[in-house]
Amino acid sequence: MSTLALLVLLLLVLVVLLVLAALAYVSFRHPRMATPLIVAGTFAAVMVAVVALIAG
Repeated sequence: MSTLALLVLLLLVLVVLLVLAALAYVSFRHPRMATPLIVAGTFAAVMVAVVALIAG
C-alpha cells in the first residue's frame, strides 16, 4: 500500500471511531431509540466490512 492509501485509511478509521462514539452517546442519552450496544455494534460491523473492501 502506498503512503497516501494508508493515510486515507487512518483518517477513515478515525472518523468511524468518532461516529461510533457519537451513536453510542446519542442512543445512551435517548434509550427509546435503541440499545447503545446494538446501535454501536451494528455500525462497527458495517464499517469493518467497508474498510475491508477498501483495503482489500
